[in-house]
Amino acid sequence: MQRKLILSALAAAVAAPAVIAATAPTFAQEISFWSWRQEDREQYEEIIARFEAQNPGVEVAFEAFEASQYATILSTALAADNAPDSMMVRAYGAFEAVANGGYLMPLDEDKVPALADFPQSAVDAVTLRSDGVTYAVPFASQTMLVMYNKAIFDDLGIDEPQTWDDLIAAAETITEAGMFAFANGTATAWQNETLTFSLGASTMGQDFIADMRAGEADFTDERFIEALEKVNEIKPYLPDGYQGLDYPSAQQLFVSGLAAMFAGGSFEIANFRSQNPDLEIGLFAAPGADEGDTPLVATFFDGGYAGSATTEHEEAVLKWLNFLATQEFGQMFANSLGNITPIPGVTFEDPLLQEVADLNANSIPYVMLTDFRYQEPSGSVLIQSEVQKMMAGEATPEEVGQAVTEGIATYHEPFQD
Repeated sequence: MQRKLILSALAAAVAAPAVIAATAPTFAQEISFWSWRQEDREQYEEIIARFEAQNPGVEVAFEAFEASQYATILSTALAADNAPDSMMVRAYGAFEAVANGGYLMPLDEDKVPALADFPQSAVDAVTLRSDGVTYAVPFASQTMLVMYNKAIFDDLGIDEPQTWDDLIAAAETITEAGMFAFANGTATAWQNETLTFSLGASTMGQDFIADMRAGEADFTDERFIEALEKVNEIKPYLPDGYQGLDYPSAQQLFVSGLAAMFAGGSFEIANFRSQNPDLEIGLFAAPGADEGDTPLVATFFDGGYAGSATTEHEEAVLKWLNFLATQEFGQMFANSLGNITPIPGVTFEDPLLQEVADLNANSIPYVMLTDFRYQEPSGSVLIQSEVQKMMAGEATPEEVGQAVTEGIATYHEPFQD
């Protein structure tokens, strides 16, 4: 009897670990994801929930930082070997500043096969020029155009302008009605670059961009100067004291209905709607001189989703990045975040987003960002400061073109001839 009890106890002891192992909970692998979009937390949490439901065993911890501080926070973390597992990275020159350090996981098509179907311009925005390697999954395309308050246009009987003279006539009508035609100010430096390409793209034209990229033109070209002249013409239709008007204040003038138009990026749409849900927004590409001219917008890509080269959870990170390249994600991105995604096959339920997508068919690149934000002085810094002077009456369009060309020529050989 005693021997049977001992054998039973031994059997129970041997079986116990197996029972514990079978009933013990499995622990999910958590990966971190950093963003500069604090305002998008709710939407990203919904996106993460969808991903986690499809990938049991992987959890994504979302952390967002203030946009203006994000680059410093991220670069410091990367250099200190304290990087997040995955992160949003900006495009073009800002992207290269991160990728050049060897901090990012290479994403060849074996790792993220869907990249093969993305537009090449989107992939180029997150591809390191020195090694030709793509290190991120591209997201949002942004479009520089003119947004307008439909109620004001309807009340004043204004149609979308077909020529530059139409645009000036509309601005006159709005001013005579006691409102500001444009909400924009010039105190926030980057808004001067926005004005240049939102209002001047059609006048610059695609041929100018092609010639400039081929080394056959620079920013003293008459086509670029004419675009600057057009921008200079709208000064009488900006708010009183526009030289001291910063970006948030300009946004408020448009959202509140005190100004009828806003020259800016498609990224403004969701923000304007959140501030004033009753605001009915229309949009158009600022026209060229003649009615037969094809109106053009200027486009660029915001950035991409990248993985850390030193993550301890590479498999989980790649699952996450592959999800961010799917049409399913792209549809959520368009619907909930109100942005144009480069992911093929996405439809736009929002008619305004569809309008933006349609305008993108006729575009030029937002060239100071796409081509000249890799070295210093960057094209963006140059155009921002010089146009700011022009709008203050301290420089002519010709002087702006000359200063921008000379600044870029310090490192861009085609401009040195």
